[in-house]
Amino acid sequence: MSIPTPILQVTDLETTFATRQGIVRAVDKVSFALYPGEAVAIVGESGSGKTVMALSLMQLLDTNAQVGGKAVFQSERLGAVDLLQLQEKQLQQLRGNEMGMIFQDPMSSLNPVYTCGQQVVEVLLWHRKISKKEARERVLQLFEQAKLPRPEQIYDSYPHQISGGQKQRVIIAMAMACEPAILIADESTTALDVTVQARMLSLIDELRVKQNMAVLFISHDLGVVAEIADRVLVMYKGRIVEQGKVLDIFTNPQHPYTKGLLACRPTLSTKSQAKLPTVADFMEEDGQGIIREKKPQVYEPSLADVVNAYVGTVSDIKQQRDNSQKPPLLQVQDLQVYFPIKKGIFSRTTGYVKAVDGVSFEVKHGETIALVGESGSGKTTLGRAILRLVESTAGSVLFEGKDIASMNTKTLRQNRRHFQMIFQDPYTSLNPMHTVGEAILEPMRVHKLYGSDKERRGEMLELIEKVGLSPEHAQRYPQAFSGGQRQRIAIARALALQPKLLICDESVSALDVSVQAQVLNLLNELKRDFNMTYLFITHDLAVAKHMADRILVMHEGRIVEQGIPVQLFQNPQHDYTRSLIQAIPGGEPEAIVAAHEKRAALKSGIAHYQV
Repeated sequence: MSIPTPILQVTDLETTFATRQGIVRAVDKVSFALYPGEAVAIVGESGSGKTVMALSLMQLLDTNAQVGGKAVFQSERLGAVDLLQLQEKQLQQLRGNEMGMIFQDPMSSLNPVYTCGQQVVEVLLWHRKISKKEARERVLQLFEQAKLPRPEQIYDSYPHQISGGQKQRVIIAMAMACEPAILIADESTTALDVTVQARMLSLIDELRVKQNMAVLFISHDLGVVAEIADRVLVMYKGRIVEQGKVLDIFTNPQHPYTKGLLACRPTLSTKSQAKLPTVADFMEEDGQGIIREKKPQVYEPSLADVVNAYVGTVSDIKQQRDNSQKPPLLQVQDLQVYFPIKKGIFSRTTGYVKAVDGVSFEVKHGETIALVGESGSGKTTLGRAILRLVESTAGSVLFEGKDIASMNTKTLRQNRRHFQMIFQDPYTSLNPMHTVGEAILEPMRVHKLYGSDKERRGEMLELIEKVGLSPEHAQRYPQAFSGGQRQRIAIARALALQPKLLICDESVSALDVSVQAQVLNLLNELKRDFNMTYLFITHDLAVAKHMADRILVMHEGRIVEQGIPVQLFQNPQHDYTRSLIQAIPGGEPEAIVAAHEKRAALKSGIAHYQV
């Protein structure tokens, strides 16, 4: 039996950046092989080097990057070539054609002055000898495969006119347009809800089996990794610290870092609002970079701990009783947000997109309401309408009994410190001209919090550390951080005003599991300590179950089901809710085995059909 030739052989890949502080080594002597038809997942925390490694292979880094080593690719057009030695003209023949890449940030990957359809058509016309009509038909077919609603309308829409999840699906369609030999997916399902995520993973699986396409899958979602990957590479500080078959990694991890990553992620069996473990609970690193595994600590509570726990429980019960006797903090009554559909040279209104269609609910003081649903279901529009970031068509929003819609500009600005939002896209919510420290200080200065700038700076540094960053990060600009790190900065900025209501719009979707655990723990601590109230918008149902006191399921602009998490997950009443729950990726050994068997059956069926 002949040994297959890797379609990509990476040897001693090393990437460094020249900075004012010196040389930063982002990728450190990484070696691995990728075979045709194989899916290799790369997991690790934000800043571990996953994305830099992928960008190094595609030669898409800035000029201050130095890349060494070898990356031999078996190209149909160019033969066996070292990607790191190719000229730009040769790379253009491969990128988007034999090598496709789905980028982490869909907004910065799409040109705002071209429609979504035009941008995918451009890829096809550049690499394929087909007519514009054929290219359009192919794009519409790709949009349908990507489960984009109203493909023809999306084709003619500009990126700012569609949701974050829909933009991500456009990028996925673009990357798959030319049926590449290698697909590099960098957090490709981060912005997708579970049903579309399941569809996209299934599509990637089908393509890699049918076309023998290799997949390099970069993700912090270990549930997704468990279902799609054949092998897993675990990266930490630019190095691969563990690798192996996906079932072995999930059932018998060897490195303490891997053990920590697997333990951090909330699952449907995780106790609601319990403190999640982090990587720091499993390992420690000395000044020489030597990693030591921490032994699980056996906690034996003292009498004082028992008394404090009892007092805390009594205090929580009293707080809950006080909250229940207060009027609701937020009341949404028959809220509607309609967007006109305009056509023709006179831009006449031919209909309306009912993004939010008669939604009513209440949020009590100290309560966490999770809002779940597919991309395009109206979740983000609802959150923005509550804060008057988009104007409602009808209905009312009462905050502490005051109608937000009737507030004048000055009153609304004064009240904004009490209701804040953590946006889905951290890059566009941060000013690239301001340092991280200035971004967090600005709202405190505007609303004149604390007595002096010195006090504000102390609070700013404390917030930076609370969300898992270091004090020296305050002097850097947003573009110097990874997507996950930028989201932590956005969270710190929102918390700076100590708001009564915090709307979290996919606020942890871009975070790796360990930092996600830190942020979720932080949000729960703030809830207990300061009686915080959250509207938590998410597509991750496991996170929703962990965080929420109640869950609202949104579909096509309406609330179709709501209830406490245990009841909703054990006995969903609506077909849509059931479909969401069934699409949740697992991570359990049974799910991993089932995914492998499904791929084997598909491969066998294709081989039988070809014979």
